[in-house]
Amino acid sequence: MIKTTTRRAVLAAIVAGASLMSAGAALAEKVKVAAIYTLPVEQQWISRIHKALNTAAERGDIDYVFSENVANTDYERVMREYAEQGVQLIMGEVFGLERAARKVAKDYPDTAFLMGSSFGPVAPNFSVFDNWIHEPSYLTGMVAGAATESNVIGMVGGYAIPEVNRLMHAFMDGAREVNPDVTFIVNFIDSWYDPPKAKESAFAMMDAGADVMYAERFGVSDAAVERGVKAIGNVIDTAGAYPGTIMASALWHMEATVDKAISNVAAGTFEAADYGQYSFMAYGGGSLVMDESLVAPETVEAVKAKEAEIMDGLFRVNVNDDRPVSDN
Repeated sequence: MIKTTTRRAVLAAIVAGASLMSAGAALAEKVKVAAIYTLPVEQQWISRIHKALNTAAERGDIDYVFSENVANTDYERVMREYAEQGVQLIMGEVFGLERAARKVAKDYPDTAFLMGSSFGPVAPNFSVFDNWIHEPSYLTGMVAGAATESNVIGMVGGYAIPEVNRLMHAFMDGAREVNPDVTFIVNFIDSWYDPPKAKESAFAMMDAGADVMYAERFGVSDAAVERGVKAIGNVIDTAGAYPGTIMASALWHMEATVDKAISNVAAGTFEAADYGQYSFMAYGGGSLVMDESLVAPETVEAVKAKEAEIMDGLFRVNVNDDRPVSDN
């Protein structure tokens, strides 16, 4: 009896030890991730990356740290500091400082880099991503094109870079599908975050006849509320903040991109690649949200039918990176 009890105690200790070792191994296997942002994490585009990384951290998959409001002149230094600290995956956006970022990646070949970029990946460790939400942008264009009564839609963007241009063109194509008579007023405020400037630009478009606004930047929806016109959202869902104004939004979800990168780093298989496809609707990287109380039933039906065609691979939204211009 004593021997049996002793044997059971030993087995229990072994099991407990194994459990502790497994828990320790699980903790040790967490991927160390750092993100570098040039703007606050509340900003539309950056918030999507931050949200996805926080979700992975809450699952226990990664240890996540980040730096926000990093000036372009400090970006390279911060990248190097994280690499020196042994961070396994560094994420962020490198628009405007491509050469510096790629130089850092070359100096740290054992560190994985996944950066928002207008250009391609570079072996062995510099991968790129982008917010390829042109598909839901097309669908929101259909909503706007059907809703406008003046046949004039205003569009306020940040900078005329490919990442913005392609979403605007997709939106315009969607609007034209349902309304061949629609025209557009387009303006770029040359800032990623200047709500007052975006608001003033929107007011000018409304004065010129626009009765639906494409809100690529913060500030446009505020103008729409003040003038009582409808708006289309971009990247994040702001309908709750502007009830009765936002008819539809093209949403970006970074979870598919982030999870794929983390998995590759954990498995030791990370290599230079373009992760852009993981922002497509088929991967759950993009989606459409509509306030059906603000959209005509026949439009809702048409949009959902087109969405199904996109998901089934029967319709491909055109990609146009050229700067969009006003019709007037």
